[in-house]
Amino acid sequence: MSPRTARLISRLAAATAAMVLGGGLLASASPASAATRNGVCETGEFCYYFNSDNQGSLSDFSGSVGDYGTEQPSCFDFKGPGTGKGKCVKNAAASVWNRSSQTVRVYYNSNYGGSTFQDFKPGAKGNLNAGLKNQNASHQFLSSAPPTGCKTDGTHSKLPTTILVYRESLNRVDRVEFKTYIKNVLPNEWPSYWPSESLRAGAIAVKHFGWYWALRSASKTPSGQCYDVSDHTTSQVYKPGSATAATDAAVDATWGTRMTRDGKIFKAQYCSTTTACRHWVTGDWMSQTGSRDKAKAGWSHSRILQYYYTGIVLNP
Repeated sequence: MSPRTARLISRLAAATAAMVLGGGLLASASPASAATRNGVCETGEFCYYFNSDNQGSLSDFSGSVGDYGTEQPSCFDFKGPGTGKGKCVKNAAASVWNRSSQTVRVYYNSNYGGSTFQDFKPGAKGNLNAGLKNQNASHQFLSSAPPTGCKTDGTHSKLPTTILVYRESLNRVDRVEFKTYIKNVLPNEWPSYWPSESLRAGAIAVKHFGWYWALRSASKTPSGQCYDVSDHTTSQVYKPGSATAATDAAVDATWGTRMTRDGKIFKAQYCSTTTACRHWVTGDWMSQTGSRDKAKAGWSHSRILQYYYTGIVLNP
């Protein structure tokens, strides 16, 4: 997809440190604070602890993460009470508790790489070994291991489990769990304080834009690596650890919705306004600010989507 020249959040944020929009301050999203990452190690989650023997602050995860980030406010951090709270998880964990039903593998390198790793079976508690203590860079739920190479396991009727994201500033490609990707895009495209129906419309658009490109893997980095989307405005702005409670709720509420045109996944494009992007085609694009204004007027997310995207079908 060609660059979108006037994206609401990323372009304006790059031009100004902050601006007033709709009565609120437009600013960077806060670190992940979703209900699914609440600093409590709950059933179905994999948890890191800052100290050995499951002591100190913890960080809880419900899926695989290939890159935790290294700086606040965008990194995955320790969220529970105790020593280490607020510190970034990468290279800072000493022990784990696997409360999921799957074996989880902790890796020395990001993106599930390196020859040093340690597996934790369902229910296992324990310390990271000497090669991984304070050297943890990624973890993977093995029973849902992602496909390899340029392939996806998604179809027009089945969500992909992962998506290949080109991290432009880092000059590398990360394979990211698909729902984690969506949750760390939405707050960078739709401000979390906007009405919930606008956020839900945005969640569906963000998901389907990613889904569409995950079925293709049509792009190549300068070094020849294939990828589905970039982390920049040429695709959608992805920042690990940027998820918020409000935007996560929108993603969760609409996760089962599939948007198609002629039976195929619809490439849901969007822009700040109907006139801001030079590639705008009426019926194929949604206005981000327009979705906000229509939600304020009482429109549902499905009505908003059907207004902007002609010929679509929304399922379940």
